[in-house]
Amino acid sequence: MHALPDRLEAGSPYPLGATFDGEGVNFAVFSANADAIELCIFDPQGKRELKRFALPECTDEVWHGYLPDVGPGLLYGYRAHGRYEPEAGHRFNPHKLLLDPYARKLHGAIKWTDALHGYQIRSKKEDLSFDKRDSAPAMPKCVVVDDHFDWSRDKRPNTPWSETVIYEAHVKGLTKLMELVPPRERGTYAGLGHPAVIKHLKRIGVTAIELLPIHSFTQDRFLQEKGLRNYWGYNTLGFFAPEQAYFSSDSQDELRRAVHRLHKAGIEVILDVVYNHTCEGSEKGPTLSWRGLDNASYYRLVQDNPRYTINDTGTGNTLNMSKARVIQMVADSLRYWATSFGVDGFRFDLGLTLGREADGFDPGSAFFDVLRQDPVLGRLKLITEPWDVGPGGYQLGNFPPGFAEWNDKYRDTVREYWKGEPGKRGDLAARLSGSGDLFDRRARRPWASVNLLAAHDGFTLADTVMYEERHNEANGEDNRDGHSHNASCNWGVEGPTDDPSVNDARGRVMRSMLTTLMSSLGTPMLVAGDEFGRTQGGNNNAYCQDNEISWLDWKAADTPEGQALIEFTGRLAALRRRYPVLRSNTFLYGQDTPGHGINDIEWWDEQGKQLSSEDWDNPEGRALMMRRASRTEDGQVEAVSLLLNASGDPITFQLPPPHAQRMVLVDSAKPDEGEIEIGDSYEVAPQGAVLLTWLSTFEQSEPDEQ
Repeated sequence: MHALPDRLEAGSPYPLGATFDGEGVNFAVFSANADAIELCIFDPQGKRELKRFALPECTDEVWHGYLPDVGPGLLYGYRAHGRYEPEAGHRFNPHKLLLDPYARKLHGAIKWTDALHGYQIRSKKEDLSFDKRDSAPAMPKCVVVDDHFDWSRDKRPNTPWSETVIYEAHVKGLTKLMELVPPRERGTYAGLGHPAVIKHLKRIGVTAIELLPIHSFTQDRFLQEKGLRNYWGYNTLGFFAPEQAYFSSDSQDELRRAVHRLHKAGIEVILDVVYNHTCEGSEKGPTLSWRGLDNASYYRLVQDNPRYTINDTGTGNTLNMSKARVIQMVADSLRYWATSFGVDGFRFDLGLTLGREADGFDPGSAFFDVLRQDPVLGRLKLITEPWDVGPGGYQLGNFPPGFAEWNDKYRDTVREYWKGEPGKRGDLAARLSGSGDLFDRRARRPWASVNLLAAHDGFTLADTVMYEERHNEANGEDNRDGHSHNASCNWGVEGPTDDPSVNDARGRVMRSMLTTLMSSLGTPMLVAGDEFGRTQGGNNNAYCQDNEISWLDWKAADTPEGQALIEFTGRLAALRRRYPVLRSNTFLYGQDTPGHGINDIEWWDEQGKQLSSEDWDNPEGRALMMRRASRTEDGQVEAVSLLLNASGDPITFQLPPPHAQRMVLVDSAKPDEGEIEIGDSYEVAPQGAVLLTWLSTFEQSEPDEQ
């Protein structure tokens, strides 16, 4: 490094962050309320502060300066001067080193100490006190990077929504125990792009992998003190910096190469992103970045008492998405991941919070408008989690066009139906139809419903049929954390068993649920490991379990049972590709669009009779037949029927006319059987699901006038 000058040049307010131009680095950081901001330069180890510069200019509330003759690899941080008036919402403390909100790489990790707080943590005045200790020794440092990467040979898959099958996975957990991946690459971004991973994803028909958070995140102090770790990563420290723990090398291009390899295989990459809150927590949390730079701008504060943060997220704070510069930070972050790392879409954790204004949730909020009109972001897959813990915090189906939504009603209804709860037939029909009762408005399509049987949060698919109670003892919270209602059924024994009848029932129910998922309109989402029966031992809140509880057990996948379920899952995905009516891009209304008196969607009971209103209301109705039909290009009618029996006894279904050559595609009770031809009736096993098809032998003519 050249000798550092005495002062910075003026530089530019744009772009925000630290930008290398080939000759030096421009620094720009937003603060509407600071009196001054200093840039701190550190030695390559991040231990010694070499120089402090005042940012010489402030333009449009952006502080900026230019440091010549430095480049990538430079370590830096900020200190902000201003009022320390917590009761007015201001918490400036120049003794605290602050991370650049736009930092693209972080060096080192937080070393938890009371000095990280802007106040004296043991003072009787609590957060109204002032702490003068320097926090720099305990803080990570920001790193200047050069982001250039040749994407010219990369081609985004751009999979249509109606053909998308999502696979939710954790970067570390996916390959940590995968012996086909070289030891050094297991649990890393390199492992994510390994041929063995890609081969498996292709085998089960996945078109998009959705990664749990890979933005830099903190290891929470309270977890470390209990000997646990933040495994899921929903506690962001940097919105632009990839989590360093997942690299097997020193190059951030490792992640870019993984994305490129997935793209070559036709697999999109979606990131689970956390913009609803930061890791700084409540007003009593540490001062690491945003709080110290401009607490009153970055966070939503209680209107008549701005000492306190609003906690609509349940994590202590809520980002203020009513502020233009905060929206800009989030949009810039999203655009950065899309352009610099080739990401194809985003799933917004507690997405409702991002559209929350002072008077409640607004589907026309500024943040949603910004994303929808953005020429880069508006073309990506945007998925939201439509709830938070604030007032009016459940808005499933109420997001604007262009967004898909996690559908927890789908998960709960399917689980409840298959465990045999009464009165679920009508609800299940709505979920099978793409949840049009929730999404069929404003020209939205069925794909807006992300249909899931399980997610990272809650029971795995296997645990849903193995446990009726949560077993979260390993979390150290006396088994009080996690969901208490899981709509699960253990089929006679809590946990693993050698009882063949119990295991047969469990396997059949899992296959029936997977058949239901792949036959439903909407976007199916699998959770990593559900395709081979992965268990977490009944832990339904494994957020702090960075160990074998959470990591995928690939030895279990290699067992005969694991391989059979993988093969079954792949068959279902292949059938979904093969039969367009299983993934219709439009809602179906029971209209005679295929012709010949056959409707595009119809519902029948086990006797081959169309269900009456009394039948739908019958709480003991456990059998359901759904038939979807469409007209082929050569004028024939192709139909696919789903036969569901959630009762404890076998049921013989009488198949409705027209009488045609019928083929069973999948029977959840006979997973090893291939396609078989049947007549006008078929016996469905208890807790069984059957998918069958026929192609009409009607003459090629126009349908009758209605």
